Amino acid sequence: MKKMRRKAKQLISVQDVEDIAVGGAVLGTGGGGDPYVGKLMAQRAIEEFGSPEMIALRDVPDDKYVMLSAGIGAPTVLIEKILRGDEAVTVFKALEKHLGKKAFAVMSAEVGGVNGTIPIAVAARLKIPVLDADCMGRAFPEVQLVIPHLYGVPATPLIIADEKGNSVVLNTINNEWTEAIARAVSSKMGGMAMMALYTMDGKTVKRATLPGMLSFTRRIGQTLRLARKEKRDVLSQLLKVTKGIRLFKGKIVDLDRRTDKGHVKGEVTIQGSDDFGGQTLNMKFQNENLIARTADRVLATVPDLITVLDQDTAYPITTEGLKYGLRVTVIGIRCHAKWRTKAGIALAGPHHFGYDIPYHPLGSNGSARRGHGSSARN
Repeated sequence: MKKMRRKAKQLISVQDVEDIAVGGAVLGTGGGGDPYVGKLMAQRAIEEFGSPEMIALRDVPDDKYVMLSAGIGAPTVLIEKILRGDEAVTVFKALEKHLGKKAFAVMSAEVGGVNGTIPIAVAARLKIPVLDADCMGRAFPEVQLVIPHLYGVPATPLIIADEKGNSVVLNTINNEWTEAIARAVSSKMGGMAMMALYTMDGKTVKRATLPGMLSFTRRIGQTLRLARKEKRDVLSQLLKVTKGIRLFKGKIVDLDRRTDKGHVKGEVTIQGSDDFGGQTLNMKFQNENLIARTADRVLATVPDLITVLDQDTAYPITTEGLKYGLRVTVIGIRCHAKWRTKAGIALAGPHHFGYDIPYHPLGSNGSARRGHGSSARN
């Protein structure tokens, strides 16, 4: 009688974290917080406590619980207000105690930016698995802008805490109120705080989240790293792995950026070069890049992904990293199919952010010049 071969564990290494941080910055569309900070937190946790296991959605028993770990606030704050390192674990354990339930696994609310790597640090420190899934497939600036919200999953009970030891437990009537109150609390906490939220059982998490996103993020980072090592065209390799589109190329000639009510808001103007000479791109952002358009057409809008890359290295640039004179390439990546539903567009399309334009599916109506890959990613 043949013995069943046991599936090898997928452990997240220090190098994996490096790749996940880079890939998360690509999918973060300019937001999600500085991935460098989250990377250091996760790598330090792995070095101290060992590599956590990454598991698939199917490996979560229906009657076990998954909790999200995430930061909330303006990404620019992380430049000066560095996290101590244990805030995410403290608030996560506080939610477990409040609910009287132990978490079987931790997962990210968004794979983009710092929030894509914070759960890895939590998993390593608490010796629980991290789920190969997320709730956005990108980054978004508000608590309710997640796939679980489309399935009626409440964000609360939510616990929010700062580095000083202050904490608040929220129980709200809906997720919009959760966002409003949590945002106000995080502002009082210095503009950045840690949260534990969206507790789901295994049955719910399997239908209300996006599978495979953590490993996809890692694959993006690996692709960029190997392309640089092998001296291949980094941009073409990035477009291939993400099935993305080149939207624009040029130099930043104007930038308006401000921190307002817990968000980084503003717009950037890019003067076109090479194939885009004589054109100007205007891009609006609220933590994340929301809309990219020229004088005569819209190139991309949320919920599709708009990412700014350094022109020389193809390394992603966050909204707080934008600077006058930078030479950049802007790419677009199709959002997950669940965002392209009527409910998804109503929740996270341009109208939600106050723009009176319809959602323009990426690549439709000749809205962009194609790169080396197609625009489909579901």
